[in-house]
Amino acid sequence: MPEFAPALKIVIGGVVAAVFVALFIVETSFSLRQAKKSKAKRFFINVGVSGLALATGAYIVAPAAIGLSARSSENSFSLLHVVRLPFAAEFVLGFLLMDLTFYYWHRANHSFPLLWRFHNVHHVDPDLDVSTSFRFHFGEVLYSLGFRALQVYLLGISVLTYLVYELVFQCATLFHHSNVRLPIKLERGINKIIVTPRMHGIHHSIVKDETNSNYSVIFGWWDLLHGTIRLNVRQSDIVIGVPAYMAPDDNRFLNLLILPFRKQRQYWSLTDGKQAQRGLNLNDKKNFLLP
Repeated sequence: MPEFAPALKIVIGGVVAAVFVALFIVETSFSLRQAKKSKAKRFFINVGVSGLALATGAYIVAPAAIGLSARSSENSFSLLHVVRLPFAAEFVLGFLLMDLTFYYWHRANHSFPLLWRFHNVHHVDPDLDVSTSFRFHFGEVLYSLGFRALQVYLLGISVLTYLVYELVFQCATLFHHSNVRLPIKLERGINKIIVTPRMHGIHHSIVKDETNSNYSVIFGWWDLLHGTIRLNVRQSDIVIGVPAYMAPDDNRFLNLLILPFRKQRQYWSLTDGKQAQRGLNLNDKKNFLLP
């Protein structure tokens, strides 16, 4: 491991913590969506669920990924090793490739039933705010190690690129999960480049077609390129969650931990057995962000 890595990891932790606190304060005063549940109660549940996930990431996934990054330069089959670009170009391309492959990984977590069992824990949160950003089942974090290993080793990602991407990735995840209300004109401008709270709010809708959209993490253009972008839904019309898991007991700490290992319900069925649908104005373009 390069000498700068431990110090940079500390910096990353400090920056991410500061961004979290800032967004938590701002979203409390300038909320995008009205909360259905107690913010304080949800916060402690999400912290509890994330505790195991953060420990798994910090002590298993991150060290393994950094170690593989350090060794990837020795892998003659890695993409960036074969291409052999100048340092700056290699850094930029590596950063973009990491974000693109995370788009595919996120999409895979929605497409494969076994992966969705674990990722569903993130989506059954009845509200969406900055605390949701780290609400992941430790099992999902653990099996993501396989993806991380392939990602950094086959692409040939350097340790510096990995750590810088990790910093931006964490901050972007905090930002687009937050419940911060930005001026709509400002958010439309920002959303041309990065994922924003309104864009990601649609991804957490109880409408299946909306959840199966907006998979991007940092750069929103991956959804545009793959035809999975969906922006034409007003935030006031969105119900957050997964229809089959809307009962209060579904969001209790222990129930969330064992959720992936239990018999799964028909995720998208409401209490009447029907799926949530959205009637849209045909004049609303899918790639035009609504308030």
